[in-house]
Amino acid sequence: MSYRIAILASGSGSNAENIIKYFSHSEQFIFPLIISNKPDAFVHKRAENLKIPSITFTREEFSEGAKVIEILKENKIDCIVLAGFLLKISTNIIEKFPDRIINIHPALLPKFGGKGMYGDKVHQAVVDAHETESGITVHFVNEKYDEGNIIFQAKCPVTADDTAETVAHKVHALEYEHFPKVIERIWGK
Repeated sequence: MSYRIAILASGSGSNAENIIKYFSHSEQFIFPLIISNKPDAFVHKRAENLKIPSITFTREEFSEGAKVIEILKENKIDCIVLAGFLLKISTNIIEKFPDRIINIHPALLPKFGGKGMYGDKVHQAVVDAHETESGITVHFVNEKYDEGNIIFQAKCPVTADDTAETVAHKVHALEYEHFPKVIERIWGK
């Protein structure tokens, strides 16, 4: 069985590109579409370079869900991967893709999750809390930010000398190493 996967991203799209390149020779994992909520996000340039169509929807369209669902249906999407996507996924979309939407969070949930906790804000919170470790969490998406069932976590040390920037570097390395493998593991049956 093959899976047609849409990637949703709000920013530069480095995780999206890493995932697509990881599966570039796979017939089981196909990435026909990248969706964003920001027309100027660099992920669109990455999509263009990868020869994958990308589309932007407004916050309102994501919240309502119908137009997004229509595009997902048109592209015969089976699963959705959130790779640095900052908007909450509407209930309508979640209901159409039960247990087929996953997200990666740049911390060890349940710590440092929830609305407004993304990117450098998360890493700064980890440093400010004097945590001794951080990492990544891949989880299913439900109606609440960062509260879906956890699929996978990987850890990295945080030292007293670390800054939000150095923690981000360590966490990104974990994302690039593990996220494609987790996708392969959960849907590669």
